[in-house]
Amino acid sequence: MIAAFVSAQLLLSGAAFAQAAPPLTRDNGAVVGDNQNSQTAGADGPVLLQDVHLIQKLQRFDRERIPERVVHARGTGAHGSFTVTGDISQYTRAKVFQPGATTPVFVRFSTVIHGNHSPETLRDPRGFATKFYTSEGNWDLVGNNLPVFFIRDAIKFPDMVHSLKPSPDTNVQDPARVFDFFSHVPEATQMLTRVYSDYGTPRSYREMDGNGVHAYKLVDDKGGYVYVKFHWDSRQGEHNLSGAQIASVQGRDFNHLSNDLMKAIERGDYPKWDLYVQILKPDQLDQFAFNPLDATKVWTGVPEVKVGTMTLDRNPANIFQETEQAAFAPANLVPGIEPSEDRLLQGRMFSYADTQLYRVGTNVNQLPINAPKVAVNSNNQDGEHNSGARSGKVNYEPSRIQPKPQSDAGRYSALPLSGATQQARIAKTLNFRQAGEFYRSLSADERKSLIANLAGDLGQVRDETTMYTMLSYFHKADADYGTRLAQALKRDAAKVKTLSDALSD
Repeated sequence: MIAAFVSAQLLLSGAAFAQAAPPLTRDNGAVVGDNQNSQTAGADGPVLLQDVHLIQKLQRFDRERIPERVVHARGTGAHGSFTVTGDISQYTRAKVFQPGATTPVFVRFSTVIHGNHSPETLRDPRGFATKFYTSEGNWDLVGNNLPVFFIRDAIKFPDMVHSLKPSPDTNVQDPARVFDFFSHVPEATQMLTRVYSDYGTPRSYREMDGNGVHAYKLVDDKGGYVYVKFHWDSRQGEHNLSGAQIASVQGRDFNHLSNDLMKAIERGDYPKWDLYVQILKPDQLDQFAFNPLDATKVWTGVPEVKVGTMTLDRNPANIFQETEQAAFAPANLVPGIEPSEDRLLQGRMFSYADTQLYRVGTNVNQLPINAPKVAVNSNNQDGEHNSGARSGKVNYEPSRIQPKPQSDAGRYSALPLSGATQQARIAKTLNFRQAGEFYRSLSADERKSLIANLAGDLGQVRDETTMYTMLSYFHKADADYGTRLAQALKRDAAKVKTLSDALSD
């Protein structure tokens, strides 16, 4: 009775506090109606540019650091080439995928959260960004070593990164802040499980896979399209560091990822990756228990088709001019490759390009590392660090004096739409099932390592509501997973099960 009374009082006081708290606003003081979901064109349509709150959050977030990258600050890169060995030309008019085509590339590997000079042994997703210098312009495939992400909507990206970055009052990363945020984000369960496994600490950049994470579209010469996911499969195999190995490696070389890649290329041991795609037709999207355009999901059961092989064979001559000034953005697309309606990708299309304009400068794409191998013929002009060679009196379009005709090859495919604009989460969330499938795919030793890694950080959380909420998520993914984690943290496994049973996937 006493416990029930105390709980009721806490709920009442919490409600009173919530009522008294000032509402969230934009920078102009206007209140925010929904800070969880971007505005979309119907339930399955793309994100709308009129979502000023989303745009402002991303713009402000992109400008938080000068001049270091806000995310992916710590990285290394290499040059190479990609050669097509398969044939998916029936699906796309993109010349980069025509049989036999060879395209020069630059790849930047990175850690995501930690700063420019942080140890490369730290637990973190690893960036895997590839710039293809195609005959139709540059295409950037910007992904990670893990196949999913923490969130499904770009409106939460600044919040997520803020929680993972050092605390503003101590400048130290704080698990209490991390799990306080993720206790409200059940869709992150799979990504957290993968990051806290040994896949969160790769042994080398050469020995990790890469993933585009998002669904994209391949478009044929008639405007027909299919949805695809991209996967780089390391020919060196995937190898990771255990907790004990991390301490040993960091004590010897906290630049182990960069050193390993550069030294391998120097000695002629050129790393290779095979590129695979998974393909879905538009009418197949509704055949899954989850939304295939949700970046927190993998496409279970969809076969992979091999496209070609990438080889990295040349180190940068100058790290700043090449690796650090390299500017990747999902918005850098070529005819035959388009974004899907993935809500996280839709926000990244704006945010990444915008942050590069801020970080490197207005004319970032004139720098040699970013410049396409084909001629640029635009009306963009002036701005800081402009080294271009545009001339003449016509800087507008249309014009008879100096025409710049448009090409039908550059037209986007047509997406059928219905319904009203909205701000609501996707219908098929399936927040936990795939996390359980990944857990069960691990070996006994890998599961033991995951439990130890996760308990180490989760054990620093002092808020019991956050603690039990997170435990219930992991238990919902897999009962053995949640139970072992609860036991490791000396928490009530029966209570965790009760909370888990109340959750819906």
